[in-house]
Amino acid sequence: MKKIAVILKGYPRLSETFIAQELLALEQRGLDLSLVSLRHPTDTSTHPIHQEIKAPIRYLPEYVYQEPLRVLQSWWKVRKLAGYKKAFSLFIKDLKRDRTPNRIRRFAQACVLAAELPEEVDWLYAHFLHTPSSVTRYASFMRGIPWCGSAHAKDIWTSPEWELREKLSDIKWLATCTKFNVDYLRGLTTDKSRVDLVYHGLDFDRFDKTANSHSLNDGSSKDKSVTLISVGRAVAKKGYDDLLKALSLLPPTLHWHFIHIGGGTLSKDLKKQAESLGINDKITWMGAQPQEVVLEQYRKADLFVLASRITEDGDRDGMPNVLMEAQSQALACLSTNISAIPELIVNNETGILVPPETPDALGDVLQKLIEDPALREKLGKAGAKRVRGEFSMKQGIDQLFNRFTAQ
Repeated sequence: MKKIAVILKGYPRLSETFIAQELLALEQRGLDLSLVSLRHPTDTSTHPIHQEIKAPIRYLPEYVYQEPLRVLQSWWKVRKLAGYKKAFSLFIKDLKRDRTPNRIRRFAQACVLAAELPEEVDWLYAHFLHTPSSVTRYASFMRGIPWCGSAHAKDIWTSPEWELREKLSDIKWLATCTKFNVDYLRGLTTDKSRVDLVYHGLDFDRFDKTANSHSLNDGSSKDKSVTLISVGRAVAKKGYDDLLKALSLLPPTLHWHFIHIGGGTLSKDLKKQAESLGINDKITWMGAQPQEVVLEQYRKADLFVLASRITEDGDRDGMPNVLMEAQSQALACLSTNISAIPELIVNNETGILVPPETPDALGDVLQKLIEDPALREKLGKAGAKRVRGEFSMKQGIDQLFNRFTAQ
């Protein structure tokens, strides 16, 4: 049985169900996992799937000043390891190009990780190619344990190219969840076989579609109001300010209600924006919710909307799992044509895509879909058929399992 230490930025997180889904599936395949988190959880609840994961969890010091003795004892231990000099040399090289406290913290966490790892670990596996991979990479050299990783969205597109190139030169293999990502990352390494396309997919045992109750309402009257839903953190790349503008452009005679699920730093700002636009009474802000609540809301809604965009620092969505989840429930989806979203949604066939940051265009399509329940039903059924046929979790887990057990 392969023993794998999984390094995570924060665990558990409500917004990262795809990670929990993967961890449980790998455990069920017989891999022996232990979890290491760089941060303590901030969500006040968890998904049911988190309770099913048996892997123990250990938290590294979030900041050196919080556990200085633990960091010092770890450094004293690992400095004697054969790989310490190489790890320290890499750290100094990185620090010269990134003179931030965060870089120092990564090395300190790596010392603790390397010092506290059990002897028999076969792999270090980092989820995300930025901070967790930096910690994992340093610890890998210290302990002489191979490392691999999984890359997603922000961790790729907000990392400097030099750092991605150097990590790709050291990593044994990397899984990433979109072809869009694969093409970019393979362009940064001479060994293109190190980068695998591994779609997250969905566990359709959890996302059955037997209880769906999407209405045929068309917004023409109060009793025929259409329910719109979006699930995602209130952060810039999700484009919720654009969505609110689009909603405000809908005719006052059109009856709709919008539900948002998700936490995030911009929540207060979005609520203020909704008030200033005069639409707050048509919105329910549910905050972050466990998966069973999200699934219930998918089944009650008529249309899913996500106005993703690319931010100034390059951050963007990859292939948002919430779109797959919504489509699994035969819920019509409206989103934007950025990043890997077109890999999932075939425009005008399994959903509708508009350019990012275009509230007018978004508003026009919203009105069209609200007023046309037959079109929503058609798109929803087509989306469900495609996502269930091509985006099952099983294939991705097969790929990861084969990588972990290949040597």
